[in-house]
Amino acid sequence: MRALYDSKSKTLDDKGIKQLLKSEEKYQAWLQVEAALAQAQGELGVIPQDAAKKIVAQAQIENIDFEKMDEIYRKVGHGFVPFLKVFVMACDEESGKYIHYGATTQNIQQTAQNLLMKKIHQQFLAYIVEIIENLNLLAEKHADTVMAGRTHGKHAIPITYGYKVSVWISELVMSLERMQEVEKRVFTAMMGGAVGAFNSTGEIGIAVQKRVAEILDLEPMMIPSRNISSPKIEYINTLQLLANNVHKIAEEVFQTSIEEFGEVAEGFTNGTVGSSTMPHKINPKLSKGIIANAQMLYSLSAVTYCSAARPFEADSTSNMLFDGVMNQALELMTEILMRAEELSRTLTIDEERMRINAELNHGLDNSEYIMMQIAPHIGKDQAHELIYDLAIEAELTKKSYRELLLSNAMIRNLFSDEEIEGMLKPENYTGLSTQLTKEMVYEARTAISKFQQKTKERVYV
Repeated sequence: MRALYDSKSKTLDDKGIKQLLKSEEKYQAWLQVEAALAQAQGELGVIPQDAAKKIVAQAQIENIDFEKMDEIYRKVGHGFVPFLKVFVMACDEESGKYIHYGATTQNIQQTAQNLLMKKIHQQFLAYIVEIIENLNLLAEKHADTVMAGRTHGKHAIPITYGYKVSVWISELVMSLERMQEVEKRVFTAMMGGAVGAFNSTGEIGIAVQKRVAEILDLEPMMIPSRNISSPKIEYINTLQLLANNVHKIAEEVFQTSIEEFGEVAEGFTNGTVGSSTMPHKINPKLSKGIIANAQMLYSLSAVTYCSAARPFEADSTSNMLFDGVMNQALELMTEILMRAEELSRTLTIDEERMRINAELNHGLDNSEYIMMQIAPHIGKDQAHELIYDLAIEAELTKKSYRELLLSNAMIRNLFSDEEIEGMLKPENYTGLSTQLTKEMVYEARTAISKFQQKTKERVYV
């Protein structure tokens, strides 16, 4: 596999995806598509039904002579013909005549790739659901945990950690929806022959393609052109957006686990070594792997756009490129999601450190709150000028912001000492952080429930 690995990669559950990316699974998928083609053609009278049944029965990887296939490969120099020849050999003489009838190499290979991609895609969806569920628990637990909100790398106004997590959940719910929406365009069967115009099969070819798609639980391509690559690009783009959602979480964890922040920490197992020279090191291994693999995944788009614009009805350079790029995208996404699931499940939150950091500026972070309390009395613009002057004085002179507020005649005239003290506390100015957190968790659980119900309906229909 061509993702970026470290020691954590060996400890994570890949949900069987790595097996699906092995060459044996590719060959079995080729056989599955050839079997579906024969079955469809037998049902529709294109080939003898008895021959179709025998082809389907023999379409098992243990029936393929790979040594013979390699020998033929060295002679003919074609990536698919040797496979076809040994499959024909695995069948009796009569049924072997009807293997690959009216199809071309890319019909089988691209349909098979889509078939495998769909299986992997379903595991990606399962990961997304698990990550959202993990984050739901985290958000609920910390719906009221006060922390500093930050913009432009500086303290802004207070929020809760639950609110921060709800932002992540919101984007992942969008990705869950997006991943489902692209399925009908991405996971398709292509059986149009050499240039996609059903030249060798005519009208019955359209019916064959539709039936192949039904057998494989794919969608039939409207125009089965081998030169249509936009669905593949769309899928890679969709994976990149999903990776970006998780990348954002990883960047935040990576940064705020630094000792100067100390607000979160990745889950740690005693005995894990962070450095060969520094015994104290506990490194953010999950986060770093997400970040590196996401950055690699983003790099794949440009080359696919260039390749998709190749001229004419088919181009083996484009086929070769998309095979490699798609496999790499799937491998990278697997590594990202494996790590994200464990990260979201085992993340440790230091509530006390968040509280301390929220109070680092001794109430300055609540300046907007104080300004908005004064605004009804003197207008928003004047209130802004007043609080700006006091806040900047506190910053530059290191004077107590509280004392500056208490010594201002206008503010003392409007508010009691107790009220001013209250306006300086971060927990009194978190807006709708808690409410929005709870609403997002509810929406996320509703989205997951709908997804799971749809999945059950697909299985039992």
